[in-house]
This record gives sequence, C-alpha cells and structure tokens, in this order.
Amino acid sequence: MTETPQFLKRMIVASINAREVESARVSRLLHDEVGQVLSAVGLQMDVLKLDYRGQIPEITERIHEMQKMLDQAVQQVRTLSYDLNPSIVERAGLQSALDRLVGRFRTGFNGSIRYSYDPQVRLPADVASVWYKIAEIATENSVQHSAAQRIEVMIRSTSRQFIMEIHDDGCGFSTEEAADKAPGLGLLLMEHYAAQVPISVDLKSKPGKGTVVRLSWNRTRSGKDSSGL
Repeated sequence: MTETPQFLKRMIVASINAREVESARVSRLLHDEVGQVLSAVGLQMDVLKLDYRGQIPEITERIHEMQKMLDQAVQQVRTLSYDLNPSIVERAGLQSALDRLVGRFRTGFNGSIRYSYDPQVRLPADVASVWYKIAEIATENSVQHSAAQRIEVMIRSTSRQFIMEIHDDGCGFSTEEAADKAPGLGLLLMEHYAAQVPISVDLKSKPGKGTVVRLSWNRTRSGKDSSGL
C-alpha cells in the first residue's frame, strides 16, 4: 500500500509526457508534411489550369472551386497543428490560447460555452501554461462527462488576485463520496500541473448542481503584472 502514491505519480508523469510528446509529434506532422503536401497540390492545380484552359474553358472555374475547398483544408490543418502544439501559450499568450481552446470545444458540443477574459490578468509564463492545461482538462471533463448544457470559462481579477473558474451546470457529484475513492485521471493531472507552480485547485460540486474548478494567483507573487501572458 505504501507504494501506491508513488505508483500513481509515476503513472501521471508517464501519461503527461506521452500526451505532450504525441501532441508535439502530430503537430509537426500536420504542419511539416500534411500542410506542405496540400499546398503543393494547390500549386499543381494552378499549372493544370494554365495547361488546359485553352482546350477546356470550363476547367478554370472547376479548379477554382477545388482550390477553395483545398484552401479550407489547409487552414483547418494549420489551425489543428497550432492548437496541438504544447507551447501554444508561450507563442499566442493565455488569452488567445484559451479563446482557441474554447472554440475547439464548441465544435460538436450541443450546449453553450461562454468565455470571458479580463485583460488586466497578466501571469508569469509558467503559471499561464498551467492555467491553460488545467482549463483544457476541466472543460473537456465538462463537455464529455457532465451532461452540461452551459459551461463558462472565466478569467477575472480582483485587487489581490487573478482568478480562473470553469463552471458547468451538469450532473455534478458528491465531493465527500469522491474523497473516499481513488481520484480520476483528470483530477490527478490537474493536481500534478498545479503542484509545478505551485497553485491550489479548488473543486466544488454537488449532485444536480454542476461543478466549479477554481484557481487563483496572488498579483504580488511575481511582480510581472505588466510582462506576463
């Protein structure tokens, strides 16, 4: 029994590493190979149009329509590659990264997802990265497991703190009963990420009352209000 916590920690780290390595690999594959192949096909269509427009006048319009569809596919591949890259927060900033994250979850979700971001919130890069990862896990849990109709991702500021909350109006659960059971992978991952900064993750839920995941960061801890993400 004494080995169980360490075993869980090793599993968490292995899961995180595998997930981030695979995301980076797929991101590179989409950008460097799939995206370039699609772009090359578009160029070949231009050549085809020039070669045959005199013999087949209608080919210009048909190829133009095909290129429009191809351009959409290229854009979708680039967007997916961008979103899968583990360093998205460093490159885009937390506000933009979360905006893209929420947009991705809205696809295929039958309910509504509301996103609000106070522009005064400026976090150190390591904290911003952890907030993004926890927001991703919490929102994914709400979308897939809570049967929620409304989800809200809210980042706000007070005079002392920056706060992130992910609310849903889903089925919820008893935190007292959950405390007596082995925690799920999602909660373990959130706790692992939070411990890296460190910050605390406050989770509140009741059956039939939805779930709230809350993180906070003291404004005076980093002195980076003007230079963070």
